Order: sequence, then structure tokens, then C-alpha cells
Amino acid sequence: MKISISLTDQSTKFIVNNLYPLYLHDLSEIWEWKPNRYGVYEDDDILTLNEQNKVFDVWWENPSVLFPYLVRVDDIPAGFAFVATPPYTPHGSEFFMNEFFMLRPFRGKGIAEAAAVQVFNKHKGSWELQTNPTEANKRAQSFWRKTIQNYTSESHQEEFANTENDGYKIIFRFDNSHL
Repeated sequence: MKISISLTDQSTKFIVNNLYPLYLHDLSEIWEWKPNRYGVYEDDDILTLNEQNKVFDVWWENPSVLFPYLVRVDDIPAGFAFVATPPYTPHGSEFFMNEFFMLRPFRGKGIAEAAAVQVFNKHKGSWELQTNPTEANKRAQSFWRKTIQNYTSESHQEEFANTENDGYKIIFRFDNSHL
């Protein structure tokens, strides 16, 4: 099984756009979101997925600041990872895992951890990532604890705190400059 990550661009962003509604659907279970009256997971009256996708165009408009990776398994799209750099990072970190998603058929097989490690290795420096601290999100919490512990040899920080724009979260921080 070949696990690879690649930056998407204008010609391949449609693949991430195809996966994004599935990601929001998965998150709806954790955050108790409901779709709007048009069946789109957005707070406002966005009518179509095409309209929703335009909101995320910023990821392809700032190629040296925002890094939208596609995860593939044997050349099949399996998920994505969105990495931000300043000014889009919290707490002065150099890199922020803004979004990370793996399709259900690829979960529980070590694929997500391998992909996350590939992403981390592409960007050396101080990292932060956040996840929902509720019972409904135990799987992601466990995944990130295990992945970051393995990657950093347990040289990381974890705290529960209020975030500037996203409420109460578990926050993971580490620096992979010397890994």
C-alpha cells in the first residue's frame, strides 16, 4: 500500500472539494451540526456545494502561506490535510494543522498516522493542532495523542484551553526542528 501526500493546486483542488462535504458530515456528529435548509453544512443560506467550495479558495490563493495537501492511498484520494503558516496560526506557532480528514474506508489502518507524519516532515518548526475535547470526539483525540507521541517521542505539550475563535479545545504543540 502506497501512502502519499501532494499539494493540490487550481487543477486538482476539485478533488479536495469533492471530499470536503464528507468531512463536514463527519464533523456534524461531533459538533452536533445540522445542514442548512438546502442540505449544505453551512450556517448561512449557501445553496450549493459549488458555492460552499468558493469559501475555501483562499487555500489555493496563498501557495507560500497555506498548504492544502491531498492524501492518496495507491493513487486513490483518501483524505486531506490543510496546513497554515503565519498569519493564520495561533499562539505564534509556525505551522497549524487547520484541517485533517481521512475517508472511513482508510481509517484504523495506520494510513492517517503515516500521512500526518509526511505532512509534519514537510514543515519543520513549531506546530500546533487543536481538536474537540468532548466524548463524541474520543477517536480523534486518541489518534492525535498516539500520532504525536510516536512522532515526537513524547516531546510535546497538551492542554485544554479556550481558543480565540473556536471555543474550548485540546491543544497539542510540538517542535519538529530537530526530529
